[in-house]
Amino acid sequence: MAAETRRGPRLRIGTRGSALALAQSRQTAARLEQEGLEVELVVVRTSGDRLADVSLARVGGKGLFIKELEEALERGEIDLAIHSLKDMPAELPEGFALAAVTTRADVRDVLILREDVDGSGADAASGDEALALLAPGTRVGTGSLRRRAQIAARRPDVETVPIRGNIDTRVEKVRRGDVDAVVLAAAGLGRLGVALRPRPLEVASFLPAPGQGALAVESRAGDAATQARVSLLNDPAAAAACAAERAFLRDLGASCVVPVAAFATANVARDALQLDGLVASLDGKRIVRGRSRGSVANPEAVGSELASRLCREGAREILDEIERDLSSQG
Repeated sequence: MAAETRRGPRLRIGTRGSALALAQSRQTAARLEQEGLEVELVVVRTSGDRLADVSLARVGGKGLFIKELEEALERGEIDLAIHSLKDMPAELPEGFALAAVTTRADVRDVLILREDVDGSGADAASGDEALALLAPGTRVGTGSLRRRAQIAARRPDVETVPIRGNIDTRVEKVRRGDVDAVVLAAAGLGRLGVALRPRPLEVASFLPAPGQGALAVESRAGDAATQARVSLLNDPAAAAACAAERAFLRDLGASCVVPVAAFATANVARDALQLDGLVASLDGKRIVRGRSRGSVANPEAVGSELASRLCREGAREILDEIERDLSSQG
């Protein structure tokens, strides 16, 4: 029996055990504790953690980071699970719900260069300038096909190297010289308080993953009491923006590991939402990109409209080709 407090039973929050996941969950727990709720963190090891050196595209995608957490939710071992929203499939399995989407951190990706690479002339302040100045053949590490495609589109003479692992592992690969640079999410660096010299890649030129920068608070679908208790975590603007991005991904019929990018902004007071999205081939030579606008009250319609339009403009053919390539690789 969960411990009773003056604000109801203690909330058991499931989290992965990585440094970033724990930091995110602790920050979320602290917010709830400020409101007088009592919480307990429960660490759950996921398939994505156990397969840390295997390409996500080959082993089932980012859903591997949430499978065991959802199983623990289903068994009643935890009341909530905290995820990076960009790691969640576009459609939740039956029986689960998003109880809250938090205020977004920095949604941008950032470029981190090895110190001696700076001396080659790529010492510009922004990631866009630094990427443009990299010497041909520079090895840029990333585990994301989305990032790989957008890098290749701008710098086909740069080598992208597939890497996985936590933030410390990826940064260490730069320091060791395994790669000359890495591209990471700014939000993760910020939540961990990592002291580096990240160079931001601006959203206008380098679109993030759907949901990037936001945390998802997942609950059992029928657990209205728990959902009400954590509703204070929900940011309506972030929730609407991310709903549009996830609808775009869902209606493309794409997994969350293929080169699909999206970013929406929502103005709740004006009931205005704008969504930018793109689909790219793995080599970055073909990019279909567009923008859609609509109502904050119906964000999924905005995402669906853009997905439908880009499919008519060639996105579906690109995605089918990528899925065939990934399947042939086993």
